[in-house]
Amino acid sequence: MALSDFDLVFFGGSGDLAMRKLLPAMYARHRAKDLPPTARIICVGRHESSQQEYLDMVETNSRPHISDEHFDATLWQTFCDRITYVTLNASDDTSYGDLTAQLRNDPALTRVFYLATPPSLFAEICKNLAKNGLATSYSRVVLEKPLGRDLESAKLINAEVGQVFTESQIFRIDHYLGKEAVQNLLALRFGNVLFEPLWRREWISDVQITIAEELGCGGRTGYYDTSGALRDMLQNHLLQLLCIVAMESPVSISADAVRDEKLKVLRSLKPFTQTTLAQDVIRGQYRGGHVKGAEVPGYRKEEGADPDSRTETFVALKAEIDTWRWAGVPFFLRTGKRMADSLAEIVVRFKSIPHSIFTQNTNSFQPNCLVIRLQPDEGLQLNLMAKTPGDGMRLKPAELELDFRESFKAPRMDAYERLLLDVLRGQLTLFMRSDELEAAWAWVEPILDFWEQDDADPIPYTAGTWGPAAASALIGRDGLQWREEALPE
Repeated sequence: MALSDFDLVFFGGSGDLAMRKLLPAMYARHRAKDLPPTARIICVGRHESSQQEYLDMVETNSRPHISDEHFDATLWQTFCDRITYVTLNASDDTSYGDLTAQLRNDPALTRVFYLATPPSLFAEICKNLAKNGLATSYSRVVLEKPLGRDLESAKLINAEVGQVFTESQIFRIDHYLGKEAVQNLLALRFGNVLFEPLWRREWISDVQITIAEELGCGGRTGYYDTSGALRDMLQNHLLQLLCIVAMESPVSISADAVRDEKLKVLRSLKPFTQTTLAQDVIRGQYRGGHVKGAEVPGYRKEEGADPDSRTETFVALKAEIDTWRWAGVPFFLRTGKRMADSLAEIVVRFKSIPHSIFTQNTNSFQPNCLVIRLQPDEGLQLNLMAKTPGDGMRLKPAELELDFRESFKAPRMDAYERLLLDVLRGQLTLFMRSDELEAAWAWVEPILDFWEQDDADPIPYTAGTWGPAAASALIGRDGLQWREEALPE
């Protein structure tokens, strides 16, 4: 689907997200010839910089995030020719004159305002766009996470942004939904008949969703102390992945049809009780250790960190979905920093065979499981039991592998590339609706309240491990193991 002409405005245009993700994504689409010849990118920042000074900043801070394989000096120059820098105080409605002058005066032109700013500025920016007549019926606004700190603040953001833009103009971005493997999970579930009869409580033992990072917080402790792993990762990324796994088939791939089904999942999550809050939610904080052989400090000793910080850098929890399809199936969600490896994966583990006819090596039997890898290498893996070559009926685990990079030779798109294209096309399927956002916060908020009243520190875990031992005990109470613990030596 070809793009119509547009003006794309990045608020926070000199920030880390714009430099590291947004501009490289738009360069990739420029290189692929997806962008109309006259389409423009306007980067807005509060620092006084000339056009050339800003382009020098882009060269220094954004260019290194483009691989040499995909870099072309001529294309880079023509891409930079699309970029205009505007100095603007987002909180001052009288400082929008230069932005107004840069935007083309065409009421039918697509205008996208991407707010890569703190959420405290979302409402102000939208109101100031409206005051200056910049929010037209053809405008769209993109909101980066975190979308609030709790249910009340999320509702306030939705209400204030909703005074300027209609719901169909608001794109709440979650970059995990732009990943190829998540798209393929939809294709796997609803484009094939193979798994549908098995995708239910009668055949599935448990589901594990993990997003683990080797990196610590480094110089971002100032931000992270106001967020923590629950707000930063679980309330959005992990719950959205859970919805894709658990949702019923939508009537179509249209935006509201898909989002209606995700909303039903969020509203079907079993509410926490005081007992389950204490037993089924684990919070941890990394201490000093070694990651890939390198010594790393603990969270409280990171640059700028509060030495008494109680911010969680790890969360694991057990969720249950009260529907006929999923009743009794535990969903284990886990995310953490300074973990043993960097990966994001969904593991759907099936129940064990009811009776084995094989008498040899029965201890090696493992339940079948489907692994959807989101990063670092996107793909699918189905674990089965198979006979080993030779005499005798000896079985051992084997893998059927689908590596997207190897199986499909088509050019790959970064998640931000796909999502930016969807914004420019007006396609809302991969973006959260306001009622989805509020349902997710409503389920998570009791955890935040419980921690606020709890005097205990997060459980310490050594950097370079898979988190606190309590996380293993959490899943162990159901007679289960995390995937890395269940793998054969």
